[in-house]
Parts: sequence; C-alpha cells; structure tokens
Amino acid sequence: MTGGNESCVAGPVPMSYLTCLTYILQEWTGVEHIGDYLNYVFYLVWVLFPLALVFILPGVLIMLFYASALFVHIYKRKNELKEAYSYDVWVGAREMLATLWDGHGRIWHGYELHGVENIPEGPGLVVFYHGATPVDCIYFMARLLTTMKRQCHAVADNFVFRIPGFKLLLDVHGVIPGPREACVSTLKKGHLLAISPGGVREALFSDEMYTILWGNRKGFAQVAIDAKVPIIPMFTQNVREGIRTLGGLKIFRSLYERVRLPVVPLYGGFPVKLRTFIGEPIPYEPNMTAEETKAAVQALIEKHQKIPGNIFRALMERFQTQKKDD
Repeated sequence: MTGGNESCVAGPVPMSYLTCLTYILQEWTGVEHIGDYLNYVFYLVWVLFPLALVFILPGVLIMLFYASALFVHIYKRKNELKEAYSYDVWVGAREMLATLWDGHGRIWHGYELHGVENIPEGPGLVVFYHGATPVDCIYFMARLLTTMKRQCHAVADNFVFRIPGFKLLLDVHGVIPGPREACVSTLKKGHLLAISPGGVREALFSDEMYTILWGNRKGFAQVAIDAKVPIIPMFTQNVREGIRTLGGLKIFRSLYERVRLPVVPLYGGFPVKLRTFIGEPIPYEPNMTAEETKAAVQALIEKHQKIPGNIFRALMERFQTQKKDD
C-alpha cells in the first residue's frame, strides 16, 4: 500500500482510484474487506437499474407538467400590464406550451393524429378512452392548436385542481372540473370540449386489454343533448403501452376505494408509437345515448389496437411507416 503522504498513483505499485477509495474507506470505517461489500452494492445497482428506470421515466412527464405550470406563472408576471389591455394575453403562452408538448410527442412517441377531418368547425364533445395518464389528450390538444389554431378545452378530475401551482395552468388551457352546467356553457360558447367518462378509475384499473370502464357515468350524453352538439369519439393506439399502472394489485384498488386519490404507482415511460384516431362524429339528436358513444369508442379500439397490448410491439411500431389497416 502507499505511505501516508503518497498519492494513489505514487509508489512502486500504482493503484486505481477505485482501489484507493476502497482503501481510504476501509481505514476510515475500520471495516475489513469493505471492497467486497462495495462490489456487492455495485452489482445490485447494475441489476436493479433497469427496474428503477421504468419507475423514474414517468417522472419526466411530471417534470414537464411542473415546468409548464412554472412557465405560465412567469408569463403572467411578465405580462401583468398587457393583461389590462389585451383581449387574451394568454394566446402566446398557450402556443408556446403547445409547441413544447407537441415537440415532446413527436420526438418521444412519433405522435400522429388521424381523422382531423371528422372534427366539426363548430363546437363538439370529444369523448376518449383514458390511458394511465392523459398525455395522449395533451398531445391531441397541442397538435390541434399548433396546426389548426383551435383550442380544445378539457374536463379533469377534482384532485388535479388541488395540486399546488396547477390552477393557473389549468385555467389558461380551459380545463374545468366538470359540473354539467360548466360543460354545457363551454360548448355553447363554440368550443371543443374533451372528456373521458372513465376518468381516474379507467386510468388506473384498465389494462392491456383496453377495457372501457365507464360504469354508470352517462352524464356526458346529457351534456351533448343540452348543448345540442355532436359527440366525437377518440382513441389513441398504444396509450396503455407507454405508461402502465400496478392497478391489478388488490391492495392498490382497495386503497383507491378508501381515499379516492390516484395512489396507484405508475411505471414505464417507454417511447412507444402513439397514434390518435378521431372517429366519425355522432350527430346531435335529442335521444342520443351514452351506449352509442361507448360503442363508437369500442369500435375504434377494435379497429386500431391489437389486443392484448404489447410494449415490445408498440416500440417496434416506431420503425413502421404504415399504421394498422383501416
């Protein structure tokens, strides 16, 4: 070993920095053979890193959400004077964030939007299947704004509005907690409104079989009737393969039923191919039903999604130029 005043590379037998570190730790802690323990730790890190990574990647989306929220707060501070004189000071903020999210969708998922010709020029209620996260709906809203200059409002669960710092972000993008009167008012103003009847329950407890979990939630049909607008079915291919949940474990389902909060862990964040398909609109009729809309969404799933979903197949579709046959 080296003397007390010698460096790790000095002396007749130079040591590597790792060996030197091991020697220093052994002298400092007094633990013999500490190198064996360190080798075991490094081995565990090497083995468990891929597993840890699949739980870390969804955090990138959370960081993007908070970055978006921080941006609108800074934007508001910088434009407080304009707000008093401008018709809508938030146009620039929405377009910048839409560009950010659309770029993320293009790069990470090769995101595609099909069937935009089915979106009416006037108001309409967009009803979609909910993945583990609403990221596909965000990509859809961003693409719609960047390419067609149309803003699509959305309905979110109440818990989202209780997340610190998110309220301004939600207000800027026209996200509402979902009372029927507010939904009807939004549609009567001529806006598009996106809603997933399955909500958090479908997000957490549906799986690679893409089972629709709407339960008795049929109020969206009455919203369309009251506002006299068409219903537009929507589905995103492979949305369950990008991020999945541990909702299949009974302990998390029981916990959710007790607290009614999304406490189910997410994993994944895989760069799978995402394609959003817009179905033909269901014209307004005074007697239109939720079952009709559910059948339309189910038809999109059966047409564009291979069941059961497969993460590896969804990854390979990034290299395919053609979508599933219509």
